[in-house]
Amino acid sequence: MVGSNDPPGGSGKDDAINFDDPLCVHPSDNATTTIFTVKLTGNENFRIWRSYMSRALKAKNKLGFVDGTFKKDFAETTKVSKWERANVVVCSWLLSSISDSIYASHAYSDNAQEIWDNLFETYNKVDGSVVFNVHQRINSLKQSGISISDYFNKLDALWKEFDGLTSLTECTCEAAVKPDDHAKLMKLMQFLSGLDESYNQVKSHILLMDPLPNVKTAFSIISREESLQRNGSLSNDSQPISKSQPAAYNSSFNNRFSSGNTRNKNKSQVVQCKNCGLKWHSIEKCYKIIGYPKDFKPRNELNQNNQSKNFNAN
Repeated sequence: MVGSNDPPGGSGKDDAINFDDPLCVHPSDNATTTIFTVKLTGNENFRIWRSYMSRALKAKNKLGFVDGTFKKDFAETTKVSKWERANVVVCSWLLSSISDSIYASHAYSDNAQEIWDNLFETYNKVDGSVVFNVHQRINSLKQSGISISDYFNKLDALWKEFDGLTSLTECTCEAAVKPDDHAKLMKLMQFLSGLDESYNQVKSHILLMDPLPNVKTAFSIISREESLQRNGSLSNDSQPISKSQPAAYNSSFNNRFSSGNTRNKNKSQVVQCKNCGLKWHSIEKCYKIIGYPKDFKPRNELNQNNQSKNFNAN
């Protein structure tokens, strides 16, 4: 039986959960959930924090709680409690994504939009020192041995940060083309100037192109060159034997040469027997003194035998 105080529809509960409703809080979304791991620390990272947090809240269908498009007054009387619950969850997400030093001044806020607006007013401060710091980091960034991809991504992040700090009024007239082309040219020059010296040749090739490519095309060209250099070094490393052959040959040649010199040097120090006068043996080994071996044959006899063999062969 339907109670007299039950809303139309037959029960005190919603017949179905509408996940497209901003008031709907998914079971996985609660006050302890973290939707952004990088914490807001101050002016230096406020813009990137706000950009990411806006996307995260939009994905959760809760951006309206901070940008003013879904205030408590807009909710129906029967849904005020749902709005308050969802608002508390968004407040918890915001507070969990700020550093401890900032948290203290917002810990007692119970309205998500107030927290959002106060953070904007406090930390969205852009002065010359901030712009100068980013600009200096762009111009001083060098590849320094890291991969082309890592180098480009670091530079691209700085470009986007700098563009966010110095964003110009959007213009659609024809004159807007020149500032845009100039910005693209500066990015190309900054990218090329920070490359390692091993890319000087391909860098010169890019600078001779007419018209000059944009920085993404230049990145693609340099990436191919990086791949070629890497493959070339691997090919050389895979043939250590061919590299060592000349050194081995030289070493062997030097050894032979040294051996030859030793033999030639020994010729000037030939031992001569003081008993028989023959060379290549000393008096201690002279057969005329110590006796001839049983199988010894005089040189004349050996010559006669050799001549006889040669005669018979003919």
